[in-house]
Amino acid sequence: MPPNSSFAIDVPDTLLTRARTGERAAFEQLYRWFERPVFTLAMRMCGDREEAAEVLQDTMLKVLKRVSEFRGAGSGGEGSPFWAWLRQIAVNEALMRLRNRRSHGHEVAIEDEYALEDHAPPPPAAADAAQLQRALAQLPAITRSVLWLYHAEGYTHEEIAVLMQRTTSFSKSQLARGGRRLRQLLEGSGAESNTALTNASDVPTPAATLEVRHA
Repeated sequence: MPPNSSFAIDVPDTLLTRARTGERAAFEQLYRWFERPVFTLAMRMCGDREEAAEVLQDTMLKVLKRVSEFRGAGSGGEGSPFWAWLRQIAVNEALMRLRNRRSHGHEVAIEDEYALEDHAPPPPAAADAAQLQRALAQLPAITRSVLWLYHAEGYTHEEIAVLMQRTTSFSKSQLARGGRRLRQLLEGSGAESNTALTNASDVPTPAATLEVRHA
C-alpha cells in the first residue's frame, strides 16, 4: 500500500473559493497547512536548508498566482485533490534545482541508468532522526529524491521517470541501490533495523513516521 503523504490535507472547498478571490487570510491558512510538507520534501530532495526555503517560497508564490486555475476533482471523482496539485508544484520546483545542478556537473546519481536492479530490501529505520538525516545527506540528491518520492510520497516508478525525464529502469535502480547504501550507512551508525523511515528533525515542526514500500 502506498504511504499516506504528509501533503494529504483535506482542504475545504469554501477555503479554496476564498483563496481564489484573493482573500489573504485564506491563503495564509493554506500556507500554514502546507509549509511543513513542502519544506520537508524540498529538504529531502535538495539536501540544503537554504534551497528548501527557496523551494517553499517559490512553490507558495506559484500557488498564490495559480490557485484560480485549480478546479478540483469532477463530480465523478476524476481529477486530483488540491494537495496533490500543490505537491506537484513543489516537486517540480525541487527537481528544477536538481536539473540545474546536473547541467553544471554537480550531481552524479549512484551508478548508471542501465544498471540492473539488485532487489535490495528497503532501508531500516534510523534509531533517531538525526542519524537518518546524516545518512540521507551522504546520498546523491537524485538518488535521495527517488527514495523520498517513492517511499514517502507514494509515486510510482513510471511517475518518477516522467518527473525526472529518465526511464523507469533508472528509477528502479536508484531505489534499489540507494536503499542498499542508505541501509549500510544507518547500520554503520548503529541504527536498528525496522520497517519504517523516520523524518529527521530539520523541519519547523515535530517529526512524523512514514511507511516504507517494497519496490
